[in-house]
Amino acid sequence: MPGSEAAGFDPVVFDLDGTVVDTVELIVESFRYATRTVLREELPDEVLLHGVGQPLMAQMRRLSAEHAQELYDVYREYNHRRHDELIRGYEGIAEVLDGLRAAGRRLGIVTSKSADTTQMAFRAVGLREHFAVVVTASDTAEHKPSPVPLRLCLERFGAPAERALYVGDSPVDIEAGRAAGMATAAVAWGVFGREALLAAGPDYWLDEPAELLGLCLRGEGRRVSAGQGPGTTSG
Repeated sequence: MPGSEAAGFDPVVFDLDGTVVDTVELIVESFRYATRTVLREELPDEVLLHGVGQPLMAQMRRLSAEHAQELYDVYREYNHRRHDELIRGYEGIAEVLDGLRAAGRRLGIVTSKSADTTQMAFRAVGLREHFAVVVTASDTAEHKPSPVPLRLCLERFGAPAERALYVGDSPVDIEAGRAAGMATAAVAWGVFGREALLAAGPDYWLDEPAELLGLCLRGEGRRVSAGQGPGTTSG
């Protein structure tokens, strides 16, 4: 497994939506509005959220290739209009980021959000000052689950993948981290449920943000054993 049990992980790279900032309600409501408005359909949330973690246009093409641009435009208009009302911070995240920085860990963001919506999130919730490197969908031609954005992040840090950790809330986060040669941690507080995340094969499982300190600083975490089925973790 990548990383050092004795020294923990450095740098520590995070997804943004559903991991550092709570945009779950904002995302769900934006998808519901866009599909009702454009497709005149009430689609199940599991269908709407299936592609979360990838760039927005890719998600819209999956919902309707014919109406992807209109879905994209309507989603963005609604999302921006209600953004500051529905976005919120996760309890405990700011304190964890403070602790990691105080311990000398380098922190980064790799998100499939565009540069402008990433800036909107940081303006609403804060926390930008914690991250030395931020890679958005605007920075690369390939996107998660491709490892390219994570490799760019590591390149900007001047850091190898072997001691780096990627923390995310979607299967594409885990797939991208694994492909980049990084250790991966799946979080319980985002968009996706336990079964879908564990099926993607993360190295670690996190029930709450406070667990990041032990994992990142000392390599102490709830490890997901290779070969075990979804829903089973080992510590």
